[in-house]
Amino acid sequence: MAGHSKWANIKHRKGAQDAKRGKVFTKLIKEITVAARIGGADLEANPRLRLAVDKAKQSNMPKDNIDRAIKKGTGDLDGVVYEEGTLEGYGPGGVAVIVEFLTDNRTRTVADVRHIFNKNNGNLGVSGSVGFMFDRKGQIACAEGTDFEKAFEVALDAGAEDVLQDGDMVEVITEPGDFETVKQALEEASVSLEAAEITMRPQTTTAIDGKPAEQLMKMIDMLEDNDDVQNVHANFDISDEEMERIMS
Repeated sequence: MAGHSKWANIKHRKGAQDAKRGKVFTKLIKEITVAARIGGADLEANPRLRLAVDKAKQSNMPKDNIDRAIKKGTGDLDGVVYEEGTLEGYGPGGVAVIVEFLTDNRTRTVADVRHIFNKNNGNLGVSGSVGFMFDRKGQIACAEGTDFEKAFEVALDAGAEDVLQDGDMVEVITEPGDFETVKQALEEASVSLEAAEITMRPQTTTAIDGKPAEQLMKMIDMLEDNDDVQNVHANFDISDEEMERIMS
């Protein structure tokens, strides 16, 4: 789930992933397999694979699982061929939603995603219906208590586009091509990271609360629970207080 940069949202996502570790492993294995199929097994030459492997390690996936997924992608082991794509639409409260998927059956995935949208007062649209509202960016969340000035200097020197502060939290925004360089520079400067990913960042956000916010979070949870869905991006803005109420 990627919505407006509210740290309760990030914690919600991490908590949901921890509770569904088996599904997280399934999704990561798919991503590693596809990344290896497209760009090869060399982590240094394949940024997409390197990011997927980093995420797998952060989720404590066994090394054997990672190696098998890579070999399936390169054809050294037999494996399923996955198709990747995106679906777009509107959720409750007029929130724009992009769903990224990897599937061995596109027809099934589209039907499942459409059902989830419809069940939660959403509407699956056509390709391009909301994609123009988002930009693909690298997003790095520094750990709570990070020294802003230090992160700011290191990140900008490494080519970051912007460094934002939200209370005690620091967020670094990059172009996708600069993501690895900036992430590595922060790590080498001993800046602890909470999360790091290439994501679809909304140009503007839609503030929602009450029942629409509850419906939206339920819809996102259902989407993320689907084995074929890899990522869900949305331009919602839910206050930390409201998010905590919904989560309780």
